[in-house]
Amino acid sequence: MWELAADEVTDIPQAWPVTAHQVLGSGAVSDFVNDAVTIPDGSTMQRQYLLHPGAVGVIAWDENDRIAVVRQYRHPVGFRLVEPPAGLLDADGESWTSAAERELAEEAGLKAGRWQVLVDMFTTPGACQETLRIYLARDLSGAPAPDDFVAHHEEAHMDLCWARRADLVDAILAGKLQNPTMVSGVLALEVARLSGRLDDLREADASWPARTAWSGRNHLLAGLDGHAG
Repeated sequence: MWELAADEVTDIPQAWPVTAHQVLGSGAVSDFVNDAVTIPDGSTMQRQYLLHPGAVGVIAWDENDRIAVVRQYRHPVGFRLVEPPAGLLDADGESWTSAAERELAEEAGLKAGRWQVLVDMFTTPGACQETLRIYLARDLSGAPAPDDFVAHHEEAHMDLCWARRADLVDAILAGKLQNPTMVSGVLALEVARLSGRLDDLREADASWPARTAWSGRNHLLAGLDGHAG
């Protein structure tokens, strides 16, 4: 074991060859797929995972040290979770920041005068290709939902609330909050706040290497789609 130098502390894009790609099942958001992957010793392994369009989340922090949250039912885990406004990157031609702005208006009825990137992450890299960007939104004011927005299913039963930042931090450390967007976003905000780096956060349109890699990889997989090897 060795110690990484500062410039080595980074994730590195890498793609082992895929010789077969098969869609095992399709859903409203994700496809469940199997890849035959050639590993460096020349042997082949089978890996199943979810294809996902990616998502954005918004930590909307107001001048009273509160964060806008929703309570949303999540059927796979059987919990009503406290979450920040968030949504899928599934609209053609929509930028990442525009998607975040739309979600903030749809779910919280807010707009922001200042946008920065808090953190980029893979939510479940061993089982799903979902990429997630979490924004910090400040200088908040009211905003109407987009004209074409209609809440469906779980979204129609969400509660919109304010929560104090310190209470969210305490709840996360006590194991009371488990949504990954909430946990990662609030703790990233806390680190930036306590270390005096709020002004050093990345701009809203900062590059997102994981999305570039995601797009290229999915293009290659599409060429193998349906080929079971």
